[in-house]
Amino acid sequence: MIGTIVNTATIIVGGVVGAILHRGVKEKYQKVLFNGLGLASLGIGLNAFVTHIGQSEFPVLFIISLAIGGVIGTALDIDRHFKNAVNKRSKNKQGENRLADGLAMGILLYCIGPLSMIGPVMSALQGDNTFLFTNATLDLVSSMVLASTYGIGMILAAPVLFCWQGMFYLIAKISSTAISDALVAELCITGGLLITSSGLSLLNIKDCKTLNLLPSLLIPVVWFIIKSLF
Repeated sequence: MIGTIVNTATIIVGGVVGAILHRGVKEKYQKVLFNGLGLASLGIGLNAFVTHIGQSEFPVLFIISLAIGGVIGTALDIDRHFKNAVNKRSKNKQGENRLADGLAMGILLYCIGPLSMIGPVMSALQGDNTFLFTNATLDLVSSMVLASTYGIGMILAAPVLFCWQGMFYLIAKISSTAISDALVAELCITGGLLITSSGLSLLNIKDCKTLNLLPSLLIPVVWFIIKSLF
């Protein structure tokens, strides 16, 4: 799992460097960074959706995933519980709400994408860490930008990435056929829309409560498990 360890470390390093820069960033420049991150999220999310929608074997699965996942997330009120957990660690509630939004977006950017999902599989099956090292380079830059905007708290996304990639690594070790290209495509389609949702929130266009939509990523997995049984 050396590739995943390196990828996790780059997020921590980038987060620390970005947090140091954060101290000298004036409010007007922070607003510019928020807008830039919002636009970048829209571009990355829509690109992931458009790139993989043509590869989908079940074109309506992402709609079903968002519907079911959104209902589950809203019932559990993930968004409120997550923000409350973050707020407890700071006296500045408004600032920490921003951090909660930043963590949500950061986790999605780091975890959703072919490099972050296929990389651990290649590492487990072939010992090839090329995808993960490439992803680590991208995440180093992304984590610096995010931490310069949201602060040191962004390093909390690192253990999430480790668990996410570790899950793919272990599944691939147990069964080389458990993670198919079709499943990765569906996760990228749904995940791309969640990243787009984060962008809309950052730009103050629409607060979609992206965290409440996170269970949507589980629906394609459940679907493929059920499909494999018949």
